[in-house]
Amino acid sequence: MKKFFILYIAICLTQLSCKKDFIILTPPDSYTANNYYKTEPQFRSALVAAYAPLRDVLVNDYLTSEMHSDNTVYQPLPSNRGTAIVERENISDFLSTSVNAYVAATWQHSYTGISRSNIVIERLLDANIPDAAKKNIDGQAKFLRALNYFKLVRLFGGVPLFLKEVNKAEDAFKPRASVDEVYNQIIADAKDAIGELGVPAKFPQTGEATKGAASLLLAEVYMVQKKWTDAETLLRSVTQMGYDLLPDYASVFNPANKNSKESIFEIQFLGGTILGATPNPLCFHFLPRSTDTKLLTGVVINNTATGGWNTPTTDLIGSYESGDKRLDASIGIVEGVYNGSNYFVYSAAKSVLNYTPAAGKMGVPYIKKYLHTVEDATGSSDDFPIYRYSDVLLLLAEALNEQGKSSDALIPLNKVRTRAGLVATTSTDQSALRQIIYHERRVELAFENHRWTDLLRTGTALSVINAFGVAIKKELPFLSSDAYVLNDNSLLYPIPQTDIDLNPDIKQNP
Repeated sequence: MKKFFILYIAICLTQLSCKKDFIILTPPDSYTANNYYKTEPQFRSALVAAYAPLRDVLVNDYLTSEMHSDNTVYQPLPSNRGTAIVERENISDFLSTSVNAYVAATWQHSYTGISRSNIVIERLLDANIPDAAKKNIDGQAKFLRALNYFKLVRLFGGVPLFLKEVNKAEDAFKPRASVDEVYNQIIADAKDAIGELGVPAKFPQTGEATKGAASLLLAEVYMVQKKWTDAETLLRSVTQMGYDLLPDYASVFNPANKNSKESIFEIQFLGGTILGATPNPLCFHFLPRSTDTKLLTGVVINNTATGGWNTPTTDLIGSYESGDKRLDASIGIVEGVYNGSNYFVYSAAKSVLNYTPAAGKMGVPYIKKYLHTVEDATGSSDDFPIYRYSDVLLLLAEALNEQGKSSDALIPLNKVRTRAGLVATTSTDQSALRQIIYHERRVELAFENHRWTDLLRTGTALSVINAFGVAIKKELPFLSSDAYVLNDNSLLYPIPQTDIDLNPDIKQNP
């Protein structure tokens, strides 16, 4: 205490003996919020910061989207009943509450992206940079804002609508806007982005949002609203922008083909240890927990703290048609045994096709789509697709069929099917074709975080998940009796309790 007092007196005396301007709080060569947003490179850097939260929210997306469906489940870990494990399991089981940290993370990261987009959009209004650059930056920022709000409104319903940079405490507390108000803003932002962004100049692309990405986003909004003709117009426009399917389905996800002509928009990752590398860790999440994953990853990785999630269900595996190339490209089997700690000891990598376990062994399915070269324990260079061209074709087929243009719908639908090695569909019965298209989206876009929102959009979530729940509880006895039991209130996630506690104007979902 005596030494601290002497130091404090010395600091005070030093300050008194200095000139008034000795301590400069904002040196001329430092940046502040007031002097940073001046040049095009500065705005481009701020735009990169607005993209960055997409990586953060992605780590929760498979929980709140793919695992929150009939596509995937989790590997049980009875030896660990910690909060981090239980809360992720609860999302999969449709038992999450308002204090679930992983649901809250999806909310928080989405609003971080919105906040950073708002700053770019608002600061651009007074920026003295070339008009072409201003339009491009504004278009990308509005696409990102629309994308984040589209995620939020589908998962939570109406949410607080922030459209300006928050500079005062009172501006940070807003009530929930209505679902229609949120969608109106998404549509406005997407339309602006379509008008301001260009089509891909070349392939591979840069990874930035384009007119194609904004058009597909708006088309998907129109599909939610059942505005079939509006969606058709936009989707047909995307088919004229130079995109196409790659000949081989598996090659779409290979890091060597990043941002290819099939890519509409994907989250960018770079593995390795070079400066600025941002590895994708999801390959470790999607494998059974093991002290040594080298058999599949190529390097000795212990994923006991991160693995065991997003395991393909037998329901999904059984839904692939015979001869569908996408099954083997998307899912593999790792064979082995569980040890006394409930960790899996890998012994062989097997094909999912006609798999039969060896004597004394069991096989666990895993996602192959994002398991390529793993540079080190931090992750891989696999990008993660948000929108692909096959999504465009399947939405177009759906929009056409819903308008009674079932014969026309066969053209985009069968382009996807024949790439997968399947025979072309000939059915033009609207009801039957609707189910064929729904199934095609499930297997074509498996593990790309579309399944839950597709079930919501098509109005099939309750019937599909309740039926799935009955079957999966017979297969997995560790599931509780109230898992996968849905009613209308189950279709939205609870608003995070922390936000309700901070802001009484936010009302909880029923």
